[in-house]
Amino acid sequence: MPDFSRLGKVPKHLAIIMDGNNRWARGRMLGGVSGHKAGVKSLRTTVEHAARAGVEVLSLYAFSSENWRRPEEEVSGLMELFSWALTKEIHKLVKNNLRLRVIGDRNGFQPSIQDSIERAEQLTRDCTGMIIVVAANYGGRWDITQAAQRLAEDVSAGRLQPSQISEDMLAEYMSLSDLPAPDLCIRTAGEQRLSNFMLWQLAYAELHFSPVLWPDFDAEALYSAFSDYARRQRRFGGREAFEKVAGQN
Repeated sequence: MPDFSRLGKVPKHLAIIMDGNNRWARGRMLGGVSGHKAGVKSLRTTVEHAARAGVEVLSLYAFSSENWRRPEEEVSGLMELFSWALTKEIHKLVKNNLRLRVIGDRNGFQPSIQDSIERAEQLTRDCTGMIIVVAANYGGRWDITQAAQRLAEDVSAGRLQPSQISEDMLAEYMSLSDLPAPDLCIRTAGEQRLSNFMLWQLAYAELHFSPVLWPDFDAEALYSAFSDYARRQRRFGGREAFEKVAGQN
């Protein structure tokens, strides 16, 4: 088992695009949502080790606004799995002092799932450990659009002048505006794109693309991603770090 305490630096906010569930299932001649169910085990492992390593926020891309286009059987199975997790797994979060937050357009879900989301968030609201953010029926473009709409409503109501709108002000209307932006985004299964995930928030995040399919993503794979992150020099668009190194040569 890898020793995460040896890394020295871990991301405060870790974002993960959990990809490869269907490919994992097809490779084993399995159907339905078997790959997604297998991915739950990897999720538990990731949550456990991320929390122990000192990660403060873990954001997970669970269901995108584009995923509704998938086969009806798969979407139905995913909704059942999501509902199950909200009711059966939530007490484990409370036991381990983990807080749950769900971002995305909740109106797209059935009322029963909306109620389960609300109940799960309420049950964990007093937990003070790592925050687990689940992005469900979420898209980065949707997030920016809803923020712009809310700003437009304030302008229309006379509470705000267009000239007052700034980058920082728009950020306040985005999902997770009260939390630090992700430091590291991991995408599994070898794909190298963001797929409309947290487009605003990931502007300066480090990206790590793992070839491992999500159901096979284990502690060693997470440690490898964290090791890669620990070796990087973050500049946030500046040159200070580069100039310091150049000055030493």
